[in-house]
Amino acid sequence: MKNSTVENKTLNLIQEKLSAGRLPQWVKYDPEIFELEIEKIFSKTWCFLAHESELKEHGSYVTRYIGNDPILVTRTKTGEIKAFLNSCTHRGAKLCTADYGNSKNLTCPYHGWTFNPDGELIGVTAGNRIYGEEMVKDEWALRPVPKLDRYAGLIFGNLDSNASSLDEYLGELKWYLDILVSRTDGGMEVLGAPQRWVVNTNWKVTAENFCADSYHALTSHRSTVEMGISPDFVSQAGFGYQLSLNNGHGLNLVLTPPGVEGPKYQGLPEELWPMFERNLNPDQLQFLENLQVHVGNCFPNLSWVSIPQSTGGDSITTFLNMRVWRPIGPDSIEICSWVMIDKEANEEYKKEASRAYIISFGPGGTLEEDDTEIWTRITESSKAVMARNKDLSYDNVLNYLMGIDRVMPIENFPGPGKAYPTWLLDTAIRNFWEQWLKMLQEN
Repeated sequence: MKNSTVENKTLNLIQEKLSAGRLPQWVKYDPEIFELEIEKIFSKTWCFLAHESELKEHGSYVTRYIGNDPILVTRTKTGEIKAFLNSCTHRGAKLCTADYGNSKNLTCPYHGWTFNPDGELIGVTAGNRIYGEEMVKDEWALRPVPKLDRYAGLIFGNLDSNASSLDEYLGELKWYLDILVSRTDGGMEVLGAPQRWVVNTNWKVTAENFCADSYHALTSHRSTVEMGISPDFVSQAGFGYQLSLNNGHGLNLVLTPPGVEGPKYQGLPEELWPMFERNLNPDQLQFLENLQVHVGNCFPNLSWVSIPQSTGGDSITTFLNMRVWRPIGPDSIEICSWVMIDKEANEEYKKEASRAYIISFGPGGTLEEDDTEIWTRITESSKAVMARNKDLSYDNVLNYLMGIDRVMPIENFPGPGKAYPTWLLDTAIRNFWEQWLKMLQEN
């Protein structure tokens, strides 16, 4: 498909349909499109790797991915964070297979070549005898990720050395992310190791769900409302905002409607409130004060949700769940899911936040099970002959019409980007797909 006439014709057809609020169903399962995504999206964008609280000490490391590239992220002796292709420069074996760890040095299990956290080759088995003293070890250091940067403790990598800065890439999204990750003096910290599990679906199905599809909560998650675990999405249907941002980012802010009693500042501990007032501007603070749910996606595949959940009785606990949808194939992803909380929160609240996350998300979470069932159904049906027809002979297009040409952006909205007066829209999702298509069409 690469650089072929078929590719251009096919992508042009997607563009034609998308501009009319329709999307060919086959894009949610197509092996050729998947290969193109790895080449033109995941090798060209800033992808989330880790949170700095996972790398607290010298020698700490985590293993992650950018697209299909295995990545090793380390903390060096000087405190610097670095990232490399997780591949020994001798024969190419994966250097580290553990999800995380701490080691003074890293030794390849194949021939024993040893590297320090700076990526330098410091030991070669029988090196002088085999290669002679003239071997230049500097030439065989681990290959660094071309661009590495951080924002509010979030570590991103980019395989494109010519890419724009992370600050520019996040752009308008930063204002809304700050409400979650920059509201306290010490920022956020990860509670425990991230959970990882495989789901039989396509990465775009899950990314668009978190990007702006809160509409599904009225149906898919109704049982959790009835059990008293989640907020009543039906009674609050549409109250809040949808944000369509630059570079394909998008999010929903679900707010407490006027006259409805809801927890102030999502029920977060009162000892944190003075920090909110210190670190956020008045507009951000007002959003946080009335916030029920903050859910979104940083293009391409970093999503988050912050939501107050019941852990039993009348208690409400809020946590931040950040997750990466790692593409494995056109019908398979690995979910890497973190639970985060403000560093200054008391220890009892942190325990409750972790418990609230486990009840709702992760492989056994109530909300997670609802979503996973639907995601796998979408992928299964998208493999059908009638769904995969690229000429659209079966009218195999999906509906992305909600709000199109009907709901206009708010003028003079306090935050950046295009803001809409309801979260019952497909606008930010169409923005996600437009960015996806734009990157596939680039030379």
